[in-house]
Amino acid sequence: MPDLSSRVLELIASGQASSRTEIAQLLGAAPSTVSHVVGQLLGHGILAEEGTDVSTGGRPRKVLRIGGSDEYAVAADVGGGHVRIGIVLPGGALESVSTVPFALADGPTAGLAALAELLDALVTERGRDGLRGVGLSLPGPVDVEAGVVDLPSRMPGWNGFPVAAWLTEHFGVPAAIDNDANCMAAGEQTVQPSTRRQAITVKAGSAIGAGIIIDGHLYRGSTGAAGDITHVRIDAAGDTPCSCGNTGCLETVASGAALVRILREAGVDVSSTQDVVRLASEAHPETTRAVRLAGRYLGEVLAANVNFFNPDAVSLGGILSTLDPFVAAVRSQLYESCHPLVTQHLVIERASLGADAGLVGAGQFALQRGLAASLEELSTPVPLRTTRNRSTRV
Repeated sequence: MPDLSSRVLELIASGQASSRTEIAQLLGAAPSTVSHVVGQLLGHGILAEEGTDVSTGGRPRKVLRIGGSDEYAVAADVGGGHVRIGIVLPGGALESVSTVPFALADGPTAGLAALAELLDALVTERGRDGLRGVGLSLPGPVDVEAGVVDLPSRMPGWNGFPVAAWLTEHFGVPAAIDNDANCMAAGEQTVQPSTRRQAITVKAGSAIGAGIIIDGHLYRGSTGAAGDITHVRIDAAGDTPCSCGNTGCLETVASGAALVRILREAGVDVSSTQDVVRLASEAHPETTRAVRLAGRYLGEVLAANVNFFNPDAVSLGGILSTLDPFVAAVRSQLYESCHPLVTQHLVIERASLGADAGLVGAGQFALQRGLAASLEELSTPVPLRTTRNRSTRV
């Protein structure tokens, strides 16, 4: 039952479940089946069981956790000019988090070497024995299985580079890479109530992306491009050229990069998304108006997805989500454009983990990849040893 074992480990590693009962409920599996799988994982030392959880009556429940108490992953959430790094523990807790400058435009060889130096320092600090995996969140399309960036529009030189293989060779443990919006969605799911199983998480920063959670699990689509709302055509964009080579995409009117362009054309002195956020936070009239429009345009595109998908929650992340006018405009547009049955119980809020959501998601993917490797090792048949005929000395 490798698939069920992987799902069990995913739920425990992400902190969504800590008991057999919770696992059975979330997976819709028979309690006896779950107990059998958990028993196997306990027997192999991949899981451990300790203490008791808070019980509402009856026999106290044992708490399940990943095997070693010192196990962890190192992870990085890469942006255009900076990277957020940290140690990620099973369940999503973070240690030693920091944000440092990072030149994505320098290409993968120089970029990964600089990144490895930063992560090596974290490994030295925590101890190499507990390292389970390395996770990387990247601002472009990712082929997760191949471990490469796939036709990125904002990552010159990275297309097709074997990022995951490079990290695995350097660190000697499994590596997981994914798109930044997917990592943010997965990270955010670790802190959501168990009743929220369907969600859309939007990362609104210099660019725009979205991650989709279905039944508590990240949905990537058939080619890994699920949630790529940034290149949806929108009337307000007209024929404005987009980084993808098309025209009229959402990114050209609702992203941080678009706001910088729009405001500069209006004579406002801005050079980065951070400048836009600063001016909007100071209630600069032209900037506030532009931010509201960006939120409205994002809401228009999201509305079609929300009506179709009917999620429990829409979480807004990325630097633009720190601005009240932006969040209010998205929320207002969704209530205006969606069917009342869809918005009746819909939660629209900022991502609970804020800037840490992508880091937590990347780390969880790395932990899951490491645990999956352990499962593969256990399921690989051990070759029989051959014995040589030995002469007996008399």
